[in-house]
Amino acid sequence: MRAVLQRVTHATCTVDGVVTGRTGAGLVVLLGVAPADTAEIARRLAVKLSKLRIFNDDAGKMNRSVLDIGGGVLSISQFTLYADTRAGNRPSFLGAAPPEQARAHYDAFNAALRDLGLAVGEGVFGAHMVIELTNDGPVTLTLDID
Repeated sequence: MRAVLQRVTHATCTVDGVVTGRTGAGLVVLLGVAPADTAEIARRLAVKLSKLRIFNDDAGKMNRSVLDIGGGVLSISQFTLYADTRAGNRPSFLGAAPPEQARAHYDAFNAALRDLGLAVGEGVFGAHMVIELTNDGPVTLTLDID
């Protein structure tokens, strides 16, 4: 499972002109699922993400987690994180899980975040989404969990 995290002051996801998810201060998470991923991997990724100390404390040091700041998450499924661009000019997405499996693990990831006490806004799985965000820092990280 692969995630790109962006620390944000706010973010929204819009599908066909309708806002489907949003967050204030917190994280935008772009989540890719591989064929070997499981619901347990999704849970472990959620726990790791919730505890990452990437928000500033009063001294300006990255010592606080999204849980510590009472922040939220805007979670977006993104199979393109598993694109293989090594050959030719058209990416291959064979490294991404099939849609049914990916959706199940995306849902498990979001449920795990909620179980940890985070407010979670979501995109629409498989839809064309427009994500608007204000990156804070900017702070952008990648997480890979096997």
